Amino acid sequence: MDVVRDTWFMVGRQARNLMREPIWIALLVIQPLVWLTLYGQLFKRVVHLPGGGFGTASYITFLAPAIVVMNAFFGGTWSGMAMITDLDRDVIPRFLATPVSRVALVASQVVRAGVIAVIQALIILVIALALGVRIEQGLAGWLVILAAAALVGAAFAGLSQALALLTRREATMIALANFIGLPLLFLSSTLISIKQIPHWMQVTARYNPVNWGVDAARQVVLPGTDWASVGAHLGLLLGLTVAMAAIATWTFRVYQRTL
Repeated sequence: MDVVRDTWFMVGRQARNLMREPIWIALLVIQPLVWLTLYGQLFKRVVHLPGGGFGTASYITFLAPAIVVMNAFFGGTWSGMAMITDLDRDVIPRFLATPVSRVALVASQVVRAGVIAVIQALIILVIALALGVRIEQGLAGWLVILAAAALVGAAFAGLSQALALLTRREATMIALANFIGLPLLFLSSTLISIKQIPHWMQVTARYNPVNWGVDAARQVVLPGTDWASVGAHLGLLLGLTVAMAAIATWTFRVYQRTL
């Protein structure tokens, strides 16, 4: 119970920090709209490519759940920058002088990424509804999309925290985030049907956590939902989240031993 209490206290602290920077709140609202409209217009004709695999004649319908996951993915990947900031400003060493749970210092960053991913997902889905997107599975579909966003954001936040604690340098963190983020995005079906990409990329996508989230979210938007596939991908994401949180906790202990 102490870990849970301390985690939510730290999440509240991070939320207050966010509220002090209105530009970030504006970006949370505006960025999903930009991605949805920009990509929606840029690739709207790809649904007519030979070979199909889109499951709909509306590219915006195909794209919307993927943008939810993409936003969560990038948010999680960059969440380690908050840890770098706390390390540079000696915030973490000060917390270590208090009774706060050491696990909570890391877990709160993972939870924060998941919560922000859910908030952005809701914004994107509301915008998508206004653009004519309909979620085939109704309320259950909404919950699946929100769960996929939360798990993708939290899983990559765990990885990002681990990298931040190991590197402890902003420039290195930025380089690693780009090195990891862009290949995983393009080795998935985020922007285009899995049937339209080369075979070796299709094989790689099966082991790509970003694609797990995209597939789970998209399944409940398009007709013919495969619930077994949805459950399997959400289960994989949950396992990855637990594993990444454990790794982040271990790297925090490594950091503590250097003090």
